[in-house]
Amino acid sequence: MIGGTGLYSFLPDATDVTVTTPYGEPSDPIAVGTLDGRRVAFLARHGRDHRFPAHRVNYRANLWALRGLGVRQVIAPAAVGSLRADLGPGTFLLPNQLVDRTSGRVGTFYDDGAVHVSFADPYCPAGRMSVLKAGAGLGLDVVDGGTMVVVPGPRFSTRAESRYFAAQGWSVVNMTGHPEAALARELALCYTPIALVTDYDAGLHGEATVTQADVLEVFAHSVDVLRELVRRALAALPRARVCACPAALDGMKLPFVLP
Repeated sequence: MIGGTGLYSFLPDATDVTVTTPYGEPSDPIAVGTLDGRRVAFLARHGRDHRFPAHRVNYRANLWALRGLGVRQVIAPAAVGSLRADLGPGTFLLPNQLVDRTSGRVGTFYDDGAVHVSFADPYCPAGRMSVLKAGAGLGLDVVDGGTMVVVPGPRFSTRAESRYFAAQGWSVVNMTGHPEAALARELALCYTPIALVTDYDAGLHGEATVTQADVLEVFAHSVDVLRELVRRALAALPRARVCACPAALDGMKLPFVLP
């Protein structure tokens, strides 16, 4: 599990593991423990003290470190802003598409050779089904499907940007979903985001604006439900991967050996 804003710890009685990667240090030591009979690793995306803003997260080191510890399936909750009037603060949404509007981020492991992974459907179908099953078990109405547009941050959108994103039919806006999802695919990992709506993006409701305080307040109000949703989703993940994610690199000549 990769925890985002407001979710800096998850596993009880976990052991911290320090991992060094060819891409530098991950955001934090990785907490490894047992949850509902399964071994689970937890990494705070921004660090437990939130010292790394979205544009400074070492996404390559984070994903490489998780794979090196044996992780093959990733659940990745994140705070998002809503671009639709029907998706109010506190809504849980399960995206099925992504639009990258970031710039300057290193978005690949493959700087040598020809390694072009399929990314038409960026998220794991089995992971998405596990989240939906977990939400149903909680009596939680998780919105199934929507496009997440990822912006560089750390600033929030202008009103014009927000209206443009909404006019494209996109559902939510976020700062960390890319290149995290693409890097997971490049390592043949299953990757499933859970979007928690914390605010309406600027320009959707008259003169209302987005503030950091508002985002943190909504996240704090919803974090216990999010924890339980993630716990149940992790338990529901298939023990044997039957999706296409493990085959993402089949037939390709890689410039290195995967961990």
